[in-house]
Amino acid sequence: MKTTISIIVLATLVFAGSFFCSCLSSDQKRNATSAQLAADNEKRNTAVVNCKVATCEELKEFRLQSELKIKNNEAVIAKLKLRMAKSTIEQNEVYAQKIDPVEIKNKNLKTRLTNYEKIHVDWRKFKRDFNRDSDELGNKLKNLAVNNK
Repeated sequence: MKTTISIIVLATLVFAGSFFCSCLSSDQKRNATSAQLAADNEKRNTAVVNCKVATCEELKEFRLQSELKIKNNEAVIAKLKLRMAKSTIEQNEVYAQKIDPVEIKNKNLKTRLTNYEKIHVDWRKFKRDFNRDSDELGNKLKNLAVNNK
C-alpha cells in the first residue's frame, strides 16, 4: 500500500513537472512562431530558386527537342513540295492548299520557341500548348505524306 501510494505521488509529480516545464510564455510562443515562419519562408525561397534553375535546364532540353521536331517537319514539307513540283497543275493547287497552312504553322512554332525568353509566360502552360500544337502539326504532316503517295 505504501509503495502504491508513493508510485502514484511520484507519477503525479513527474506529470505536473513536465506539464509546467512544457508551458511557454506568450513571448516565447511569439518567438517560436516567428522563427518557424522565417524557416518556412527560407524553404520557399530556396524552392523558387531551385525551380528557376531547373526551368532553365529544362528549357534548354526542351528547346533542343523542339528544334529537332521543327527541322524534321521542314524536311517533310520540303519532300511534299518536291512531290508537288512533279505532279500535274491541278494537283499542285490541291497540294498547295494543304501544304501552305502546315508550313505557316511550323514557322509559327519556331517563332514561339525563340520568343519564349522574351515573353516569360507560364512555363507549364507554354510547354503543354507547344507540345500539343507540335503533335497536331506532326500528325497533319504524316497524314499529308500518306495521302500524297
